[in-house]
Amino acid sequence: MNDIIKQTGTFPSFDGTPIYYEVRGSGRPIFLCYGLACLMNHWTHQVRHFSERYQTILLDYRGHHRSPAPQNRSDLTLDALCLDIKGLADHLEIRHASFWGHSLGVQILLRLYDMHPELVSNFVFINGFASNPIQGMFGTNAVSTLFELMKEGHKMWPEVFAFLWRKGVENPLSIPLSALAGGFNLNLTSLKDIEVYARGVAAMDLSIFLTLFEEMMNYDATPVLDRIQVPTLIISGNKDGVTPTHHQDLMHDLIRGSQILKVPYGSHCTQLDLPEFVNLRIDRFLDELHYR
Repeated sequence: MNDIIKQTGTFPSFDGTPIYYEVRGSGRPIFLCYGLACLMNHWTHQVRHFSERYQTILLDYRGHHRSPAPQNRSDLTLDALCLDIKGLADHLEIRHASFWGHSLGVQILLRLYDMHPELVSNFVFINGFASNPIQGMFGTNAVSTLFELMKEGHKMWPEVFAFLWRKGVENPLSIPLSALAGGFNLNLTSLKDIEVYARGVAAMDLSIFLTLFEEMMNYDATPVLDRIQVPTLIISGNKDGVTPTHHQDLMHDLIRGSQILKVPYGSHCTQLDLPEFVNLRIDRFLDELHYR
């Protein structure tokens, strides 16, 4: 990145929770929204590339990293995350922007569109989904069952389960197992990027993760899809075992005029696996829209 200054700050959201954000570059604004328990690091290649021509904006969701959890835990919802994004746009005096989401970030942006469609100029969805991605994952309901066991166990023994959570994520086997499940492509994604992600997940409060995970499971944004009236690019990884291509196919089928790119070796983090390819496709999408 050539002499592009990073500006950082916080702003008080609707309930007073301070939300951390970073801004780079100048030009038309792009909001980049990561997945559950992820980090800004997941967008590192896109920030480096697009900050040369655009204003790139990232935020830490409430309860993630440099944004604390709300004092009132009832404000830990998808709607609250959307209000944080809207609050940041207001804080930066941005009326319209391009919004990009990865994984849960896509579901959040679908809810944002339902609440504030006037904010959105266009969408880029990467390895996303509209409704519960856990149901039937890997051909079974094992993940749903495991979540329920974790939730009940955490209620009974919060410290024990928080300890087991950290140790499980920090275990050296967690990275190859994640890759085997389609979370990353170890032949393409930098090991450093995966390790940064694992440390971020391990540091996250398990109760926050479980609360937002349940929000993700319970929210169905499918009815929003056929109401979307802005240009939309959908990117899918053919090797994504976490949110397989049928999730992106559904969005493509229901969002009128949407474009879809299926990346042959893309995992659940296609933007990390093949960043140059992904960036060039998004460049073409934005150029076609004259979003400059």
